[in-house]
Amino acid sequence: MVVKLTDVAELAGVSATTVSRVINNYGYLSKKTIDKVHSAMRELNYQPNSLARSLQGKSTMLIGLVFPSVRHPFYGELIENLERKLFAKGYKVILCDSEKDPEKEREYLRMLSANQVDGVIAGSHNLNIDEYQNVTLPIISFDRFLAPGIPIVSSNNFEGGKAATEALIARGAKNIAIITGANDTASPSDYRFDGYKAVMDAHNLETNGIRLKSDSSELLKQIEIEKLLKDESIDGIFCTDDLTAVTVINIATRISISVPTDLKVVGYDGTKLLHQLAPYLSTVVQPIDEMCDVMIELLMKRIEDADVILEETYSLPARVALSESC
Repeated sequence: MVVKLTDVAELAGVSATTVSRVINNYGYLSKKTIDKVHSAMRELNYQPNSLARSLQGKSTMLIGLVFPSVRHPFYGELIENLERKLFAKGYKVILCDSEKDPEKEREYLRMLSANQVDGVIAGSHNLNIDEYQNVTLPIISFDRFLAPGIPIVSSNNFEGGKAATEALIARGAKNIAIITGANDTASPSDYRFDGYKAVMDAHNLETNGIRLKSDSSELLKQIEIEKLLKDESIDGIFCTDDLTAVTVINIATRISISVPTDLKVVGYDGTKLLHQLAPYLSTVVQPIDEMCDVMIELLMKRIEDADVILEETYSLPARVALSESC
């Protein structure tokens, strides 16, 4: 007789839905419930294909990567590094481009759980994704708080923001503005602003700047930047990402503001692509290679031992690379 999922549910004294959730490793379930279902499956010799390998002690050798955009140069380089390093360890990746869409991200997490990936590395930009609290997969976060117990790996955003601002002051800038993202994603990258403010306060200088929403059109962002440059007597700008810094330089050049004579600019990220396209840009370089190493090492530890104790945050030093724009 073919054993069905409902037979397992009846023997375990739970619903068929609960059995399905145990099989797909989805949602919060007590250890007692999980043990009862596994016991019933063993007694009935019930092994669905999706779970057979894990019950035999074998992994899928798959890792899920969940990031907001593969088009952004920084995430493109980060994902490329993760994929290459994971492949060298024998793992394949499933790449999930969440596009800052919460529902899309939820669907991807359900899919990764159902496919029994060995772990997930996520750089979510969406708030209130409860699935991160419920999914029992090993997860490591890049630069975002996802849920209690999920370690965060990032560059030292606070020190990076300080270093960028100090570089501008050291080169004579006094009226320094910051252009950063909207404070709506609970992001450790907001510490870049805190670093900027700490240095400005220490030098008794006025803070200034604008926050650009990530979902604003490129045209609207350019209009806001041009207005800032025209309306304020600014001689220095710290942009919390390199793409915005390049946009600032392009707009300044178009409206006859000389960089760096009249305006000094420092960005943040320091990807290889941006260095090739804009070698004149001064920037804070994130240690992408080292951050990938740390994320993978932590994920391997969680895969090997789900109860291993890890720190809440792992912050790696960033460095300032000065060029013509400062």
